[in-house]
Amino acid sequence: MSNSLDTPINPESISRDGPIQTSNVMKDDFDFEIPQESVPLPSRGVIYPQNGPLHGKETIDIKPMTAKEEDILTSRAYIKSGTVLTKLIKSCIVNKDIKPDDLISGDRNALLVSLRITGYGADYDVEVECPECSAKSKQSFDLSQLEIKRLEVSPVMQGENLFEVQLPVTKKAVRVKFLTGHDERDMMITNERKKKSGLKIETSITDRLSRSIASIEGITDKNKIIK
Repeated sequence: MSNSLDTPINPESISRDGPIQTSNVMKDDFDFEIPQESVPLPSRGVIYPQNGPLHGKETIDIKPMTAKEEDILTSRAYIKSGTVLTKLIKSCIVNKDIKPDDLISGDRNALLVSLRITGYGADYDVEVECPECSAKSKQSFDLSQLEIKRLEVSPVMQGENLFEVQLPVTKKAVRVKFLTGHDERDMMITNERKKKSGLKIETSITDRLSRSIASIEGITDKNKIIK
């Protein structure tokens, strides 16, 4: 008796009409629907490109963490490359058209706090050290009580991550942007390169400023801005 699995498939016998049939195993076989939660975005989506999936988004739907996400969190490869949080967010976002690295840091943090709550509960127990006396004490925080701080200023243009402020002393007009996942990853890579080359000078503040500042009095040359 011949085994049908060993018989080559005739390409002509494959129907090209209609969509590929898919199955929702959790629902169809286990009669269980994975719950979803809507996370409010601090940015309200006003700074994302108008033709993209994030523009005008007040919330983003996520699904709770599972053992699959715990595998991501413990992946040495992801941790070493600095992509572990991006991979985690990507795995839990329902709308797969949304790229986690396109999100600004504030929106990413809002999603990460919600994922922490769905995966491990709202109680966050930590040991903190007093900056004055160095005494250590255990503290517990309720993450569900954290308020979402909504963006209260408007960008220079709808759909653009760019804001204009006036410096209090020099009165110079400066245009700045919120850092995104791309910026955070690039800064991490830069810092790793500095460590490997033996540079021990901490420049985290100026590094963030150089990436946040888009122009000063209309000057956009990055080399001049860094100076």
